[in-house]
Amino acid sequence: MERAVVTGMGVITPLGHDTASMWTRLMKGESGIRVIEGMDTSRLRSRIAGVVSGFDAEGRFGRKEARKMDRFVQFALAAAEQAITDSGLNMERVDLERVGVYVGSGIGGLNTLLEQDGTLRERGPERVSPLLVPMMISNMAAATISIRYGALGPTLSPVTACSIGNTAIGEALRLIRLGLVDVVIAGGAEAAITELSLASFGNATALSTRNDEPMKASRPFDEQRDGFVMSEGAGIIVLESLSHAKRREAHIYGEITGYGASSDAYHIVASHPEGAGAQLAMRHALADAGITPDDVDVISAHATSTGVGDRSEGQAIGRLFGEQAGRIPVTANKSMLGHMLGAAGGVEAVALIQSLREGIVPPTANLEQLDASCGLTNVPNQVVKQPLNIGLSNSFGFGGHNAVIVAKRYEE
Repeated sequence: MERAVVTGMGVITPLGHDTASMWTRLMKGESGIRVIEGMDTSRLRSRIAGVVSGFDAEGRFGRKEARKMDRFVQFALAAAEQAITDSGLNMERVDLERVGVYVGSGIGGLNTLLEQDGTLRERGPERVSPLLVPMMISNMAAATISIRYGALGPTLSPVTACSIGNTAIGEALRLIRLGLVDVVIAGGAEAAITELSLASFGNATALSTRNDEPMKASRPFDEQRDGFVMSEGAGIIVLESLSHAKRREAHIYGEITGYGASSDAYHIVASHPEGAGAQLAMRHALADAGITPDDVDVISAHATSTGVGDRSEGQAIGRLFGEQAGRIPVTANKSMLGHMLGAAGGVEAVALIQSLREGIVPPTANLEQLDASCGLTNVPNQVVKQPLNIGLSNSFGFGGHNAVIVAKRYEE
């Protein structure tokens, strides 16, 4: 069975438009959450978000091409370009029939939909763009990457809400193990910070209303957490069979060794109160990697900063890992990045690979008083340096979707 290694990584986030920039700021405990500008938020409960600033799509892709892409596709393509460049892949020298693209988005082209709905109402149907549908549908991130690079292998756009990134990476792992492909460009993207989405999430009481302290608003596992903070961006990795990577003498960042997926079968929005589905996905991931809880050195939690969600995940970790739970540091990147929805899993996979490479656990920012009801005791709010070999990354989504991946420091 083929091993799957990570040879390239790319991100677009509120903390930077590349892996190095994001990682540096994560290590400093910096927040990418700000008061929203350029949009009327006066009627909204939550007026803060993790907005990607300074992203010049026209400068990257040219005006004509940029205008054909919704913002989430722009983010996905930019992150994919980084990852492919980082991997050193020469697309003219690989078998393009064995290059796949597994990239998804939870909400897709909401910005385009709202813009064109306004055009319809104000200017009539004859002014609606014929590109509305291809710009809006969530598979267009994967399709655009495939078209740009001529990737002829399997192309998939998983729609598992906020677990998309891990679903994409996990299913890509399966493809490589089966020997069906040599390379998969995998991850997720999202750009859905709009008045409509903020209103909907706000009315569901899911969002933080700490508008006067935006950088302190996302506080996973903290007693004073009051909801998540919407964010946007993209996270993409190049996953490659070890044999293919070795043949071309690629630099290897790490290895994906396990994947577990499950469903809560409980509620369309709420997490299972005891984290049953999350625990099942983690258990499947460990079994798939051929390891036990004793082997895990760090857990990258889904931890969105909601009351029920954090408690559910914490209890799931406690139940599965038992006495080992106190030994394993749990980190929550959303404390600084906000909740990037469909992009979260891909970005957090990149952060986990960096953690394992450098032996550094990023801090969980804004954690002032650990909520005892979450059942966790080891959630550092400062950088921790220690040997790290194996890490778990959790991603969960509306509808009860759970996807967990296992990453490992690369060894021959």
